[in-house]
Amino acid sequence: MILRARVLLPISAPPIPDGGVRVAHGRIAAVGRWRDLVRIDDSRKIDLGDVVLMPGLVNAHCHLDYTLMAGQFPPPKCFTDWLKTITDTKADWSYSDYAESWTKGAEMLVRSGTTTVGDVEAVPQLLPKMWDTTPLRVCSFLEMIGITKRRLPEAILQEVSDKGINLQHPRCRIGLSPHAPYSTLPELLCLSARTARRRRWLLCTHVAESALEFQMFAERRGEMFDWLARSGRDMVDCGQGSPVRHLERCGILGPNLLAIHMNYLGRGDLQLLQSRRVNVVHCPRSHSYFRHDPFPLRALTRAGVNVCLGTDSLASVYQRRKHSVELSMFEEMRALAEREPGLRPRAILRLATSCGARALALNGKAGEIIPGAHADLIALRSEATPSRVYDTVLEHRGKVSACMIGGRWALAPE
Repeated sequence: MILRARVLLPISAPPIPDGGVRVAHGRIAAVGRWRDLVRIDDSRKIDLGDVVLMPGLVNAHCHLDYTLMAGQFPPPKCFTDWLKTITDTKADWSYSDYAESWTKGAEMLVRSGTTTVGDVEAVPQLLPKMWDTTPLRVCSFLEMIGITKRRLPEAILQEVSDKGINLQHPRCRIGLSPHAPYSTLPELLCLSARTARRRRWLLCTHVAESALEFQMFAERRGEMFDWLARSGRDMVDCGQGSPVRHLERCGILGPNLLAIHMNYLGRGDLQLLQSRRVNVVHCPRSHSYFRHDPFPLRALTRAGVNVCLGTDSLASVYQRRKHSVELSMFEEMRALAEREPGLRPRAILRLATSCGARALALNGKAGEIIPGAHADLIALRSEATPSRVYDTVLEHRGKVSACMIGGRWALAPE
């Protein structure tokens, strides 16, 4: 088929007025002016009308199985209070609660324009069943937590690896997620890094998310240090530098790592992240919910670090009374724009498309409209001109007017 749009927004090239995209076998076959494509091609022609046609958004970090926790937790005074609360809530949830939550979250992402997601799986038993319930392109990071040696790190990793090896899907894949340096022992981080490299899997971990975590590792003190020491965690790895330095000692920094949050940096951390080609995922609404210090976006990008965006979970998004919240990359982009008024809309949109694709090892396959890429496309109803198209995209709210994943309609054109 050939799709026609008022404005085609390839991301990696300037906007194309009266643009067209030829789709064949689930991939993008050609891109250009509508009149040029239809002149030489007899494919089925679909005029989408007054829309901006652009690549599907790439959500580099999410917790789909926490979706129905939206609005349950008021913003905490202390980060560890939130950790305790969500841990208690998870203990009361059943398999069916997590399954329903995962499905609802996936539906939210599709209707708000996400076509690819990096999702942390707290309940790996949901897979591969959940993959079959959604058209999304999913990289599922299997979560591992272990603050004591009651379960050996080798046993934790072996169980998760065995699950991952047996998971096969044409559209979805797995990665490893040692939860965070404070919630996993150094041995588990080291083993995860080695296994991921050997199997060519991606890794993600929550790191330098809170000031308390930074204080714990850098200064060997604080609320998080005391709480985890009381819980039986061996704190010998603390007092030796920043959380990033800790990950470096564990051998986990590398181009296959998505470092989630990265809100607090120590001296030399930028150079480490750049030299190891680590990807950083920023979650603007979650960042605001916890009232963290300003995110070091400009420092990271100046250092050449690939920064992209994620939604995190709705358990850490502020919900006003009598209002609802949804997983939406458009909301994340607007939240970032409010915090970074000098950042141009075009740059923000790249963080939610091509930069996320790069982090998820989908360079040239997602997040941009180029020949050979997956035909993952979304349409936004708009009469925008090419000169204002980036602003128009950033202003979009609610459901997209069409969504295609792998050449198939996930949401048929309205």
